[in-house]
Amino acid sequence: MLKNRTIAHEATLLDALKKMDALDKKLLIVLNNCKFAGLLSAGDIQRSVIQNKPLETQVSNVLRSKIRIASPNDDFDTIKQMMFDYRMELCPVVTTNNDIEEVYFWEDIFHDKKPQPQKQFNLPVVIMAGGFGTRLKPLTNVLPKPLIPVGDKTIIEHIFERFHDHGCNNFFISVNYKADLIEYYINNLNMRYQISYLKEEEPMGTAGSLSLLSGLINETFFVSNCDIMVDQDYSEILDYHRDNYNEITIVGALKHIPIPYGTIETKENGKLISMSEKPEFTMKINTGMYILEPHLIKEIPSNYYHITDLITSLIKQKRGVGVFPISAKSWVDIGDLNTCLGFLSKNNSPDEK
Repeated sequence: MLKNRTIAHEATLLDALKKMDALDKKLLIVLNNCKFAGLLSAGDIQRSVIQNKPLETQVSNVLRSKIRIASPNDDFDTIKQMMFDYRMELCPVVTTNNDIEEVYFWEDIFHDKKPQPQKQFNLPVVIMAGGFGTRLKPLTNVLPKPLIPVGDKTIIEHIFERFHDHGCNNFFISVNYKADLIEYYINNLNMRYQISYLKEEEPMGTAGSLSLLSGLINETFFVSNCDIMVDQDYSEILDYHRDNYNEITIVGALKHIPIPYGTIETKENGKLISMSEKPEFTMKINTGMYILEPHLIKEIPSNYYHITDLITSLIKQKRGVGVFPISAKSWVDIGDLNTCLGFLSKNNSPDEK
């Protein structure tokens, strides 16, 4: 009945994050001695990370008091409508004694793998597709990176569709290497989006081509590398960006990195402080997706310039730079050759994993 979608209240946020990644879900039922204790969402974990709470924090310490659940008196149509209105992955039916009578799952009721984004917005999206795809050689000797197939579509088509699902229709594509091939392919897709090209005469790094947007964009905009896919409600990233008055927001993946050895920590004189057997560290990894405010375009030189240069400059000036955390499973880096070859050999898309 519960489809393994539960977590103990004494478990840690890291435990919950790993379980969500393993299940490819973003909502878990929290149990305390087999009784219903609450719901834990990926958003709850993200807010905790943003607040600098350690991932070793117990789940019970971050549970929200206001959650949406059903009672035994609610009929099926009422529950179904509530799940649709609030895009709920699951809805438990809970008695006054905190017993779970039934759990309804989105995939069973609506026959979709997961809910579509609830909030829509139509902001410009810039896709950085001018690189040589060095990490993907020899594949990119033939095809430019954005046209590498992932399932029955190219990488860039997956990116288009994910942003379009959120309401975005205005795309700018920065091109240089094999630009003619990229333009020819995209122009023959007959897509319903507005596509514009930022043509780099010479390689301009990961941000230099954004200077070409001068006079073209005057509102908040997204930037995405052309070899990544992010499975996240983008409106939540946008809300975080705006609520914190950021000038740039970096989307960071919480990557768990196991060390396959015992580690030691020593004092200055070489005396042992502690030992850990095969520890695991969790770090925030730059995914290659950002939100920027339009005034930053004027601060980007029209030459070879990396987005990390822009971020470093803003940090030195103590300006608004934020990081929105997502789970490692929510980020796919197709620019990594092993990952890309894995998708090619399986002949499926990330949405089908």
